Amino acid sequence: MTIRRRQFLRIAGAALAAPAISSRAWALDYPTRPVHLIVGFAAGGPQDIVMRLMGQWLSERFGQTFIVDNRPGASGNIGAETVVRAAPDGYTLLSCSSPNAINASLYKNLNFNFVRDIAPVASIMRVPLVMEVNPSVPVKTVPEFIAYAKANPGKITYASAGIGTPQHVSAELFKMMTGVQMVHVPYRGAAPALTDLIGGHVQVMIDTTPASMQHIRSGKVRALAVTTLTRAEVLPDLPTVSDYLPGYEATSWFGIGVPKDTPPEIIGKLNAAINAGLADAKISARLKELGGIIIPGSPADFGKLIARETEKWAKVVEFSGARAN
Repeated sequence: MTIRRRQFLRIAGAALAAPAISSRAWALDYPTRPVHLIVGFAAGGPQDIVMRLMGQWLSERFGQTFIVDNRPGASGNIGAETVVRAAPDGYTLLSCSSPNAINASLYKNLNFNFVRDIAPVASIMRVPLVMEVNPSVPVKTVPEFIAYAKANPGKITYASAGIGTPQHVSAELFKMMTGVQMVHVPYRGAAPALTDLIGGHVQVMIDTTPASMQHIRSGKVRALAVTTLTRAEVLPDLPTVSDYLPGYEATSWFGIGVPKDTPPEIIGKLNAAINAGLADAKISARLKELGGIIIPGSPADFGKLIARETEKWAKVVEFSGARAN
């Protein structure tokens, strides 16, 4: 039997459309089994706490378990590469954060490109940092600190949670914009760095507000300013660094991504569920308790944030001369 041309084209068109229809139907059923949410840092830290909160929300929302899977190491690169290599089916998610954007220029031999290989799903929140000094440092404002540092070039030490961490690059951005000379003292985490700041072994640190709040209130450290463009709700009386250095901004941020080529229908479902969580009174209250500024938005919005942060910190990393293997 001879198949006419028009009939052939209808059959061929149906055959080509079938995989797309099947893919969409499969995506609409998502998720049908447990989902792994990879966190590239140890359990108990701010990122882990935020992702466990969001994982619980997503589990309740979808009726499937979202398992928080900690893969610490290399400032989040081990976790990121785990997700990059995973199947793009929505069952392996990545907890994205500011170190991912910093690492893109800090590490020269990565086996992946974060901006290219991770598709953004949704942003969750920003966390302000706070510039703080040991009380023995005779300054109470950012201009006084700049004057003091310029009068003592190379004698001021600043602590960080390690090379390439938000605490490190935020201080390097401050150096780049002011011309002050400070000596970097990296630690294995924010907690020992803050301990040495309190003990007077280093003079200044730019740290997250949640970690610093109790020490600011007790007077163990003196807060000078927050690093967001607007005042932080948790420290409403404290000015911003940008009040004195226009354009200065440094925050930690959190969001969720997936391997590239993940179906847009799955990304859309996850984005809608995450944004619903951010609008939930209990979730938003808990994030604010952690010092967070909630940033809902589309996958494209989160992609713009990642691209902007990656470009910004690349300039700071180049200025600092910092490198990681």
